Amino acid sequence: MAFSLLTPKKRIINIILNDHSIRYVELKQPQPLTVLKWGEHPLPPGIIHDGKIADQENLVNILEECMDEWKISRRSIRFVVPDPLVIIRKVSIPAEIEDDEIKGYLYLELGSTIHLPYEEPVFDIHLMGTNDNTKDILLFAAPEEQVLEYVQLFHRVKLHPVAADISPLALYRIYHQLGVTEQDEALFTVQFDVSSVNLCIFEGTVPLVMRQFSLPFMLEDWEMRTNSLGVIEYNFVGGEEELFLSLEEIYREISKLLDFYKYSLKEKQKEITKFLLYGDHPMLKIIEEQVGERFEIPVSNLYKEAHSKGKTGGISNNLLLVLGLALKGVSSC
Repeated sequence: MAFSLLTPKKRIINIILNDHSIRYVELKQPQPLTVLKWGEHPLPPGIIHDGKIADQENLVNILEECMDEWKISRRSIRFVVPDPLVIIRKVSIPAEIEDDEIKGYLYLELGSTIHLPYEEPVFDIHLMGTNDNTKDILLFAAPEEQVLEYVQLFHRVKLHPVAADISPLALYRIYHQLGVTEQDEALFTVQFDVSSVNLCIFEGTVPLVMRQFSLPFMLEDWEMRTNSLGVIEYNFVGGEEELFLSLEEIYREISKLLDFYKYSLKEKQKEITKFLLYGDHPMLKIIEEQVGERFEIPVSNLYKEAHSKGKTGGISNNLLLVLGLALKGVSSC
């Protein structure tokens, strides 16, 4: 997606900020896929919280240090709008609305027939289909105020944001890049990081519904170290009971979303065909096993797929999502 307040340029660096890290990738070339540079830097708790910038001054200082280290000053960038800020919603509008008039129509209807949890959104749309009376569209929306905070943050450190994306689409591009997509697939992506979980259901290349959940992330519960490749590794040292309770809560949310897709999104009952698991959570292997056992649906681990296919330019697993962002405009997804 490309939020309308941004305009694309050339020579793009790709950056993802979340509650616990900053990561970047620069492509040398898309075919064959070759990564020129990449890096990541941990963020202490309280700098970004639930996707919102909580301490801009410290974040500016950290970003400036990263830019000096990574030598990416004064570059154009793509970034991912943090998951907690993004809403994906199916909306039906009158069929007589022309395609080039849809965004204007949506702006007029915000607050009356179309309700979002914020007054001033920035959004993109995807046309799903038309019948005699209505057009069905997917609305991708985020609060303009928070998106502009990120744009202004990047401008402060002399980076030039030119495109915004959402993480499920970036994830799907890597999945598509690996050549493991299946015909008539209904894919349930699970991004399981140390501070949050993102759940999204795809039909084909289209994300139909997304849910995001925060995990309790206390710095004292985790040991973080940077290995010889510059990759951050996480080791949980807190109370295991709380950790497993948080996993149980996410499994319940997965079950709810499965039911929602089966009974609410489709006129005819339809089943998810595959889970796609990804994230930097150190228990990802255990999570993969438990998801497979509980839901009896095949589980594909993006790390394993990337390693076996060798189509990701040799990049660290933690950076695969940023690589998906880098493929925006290059991939057909």
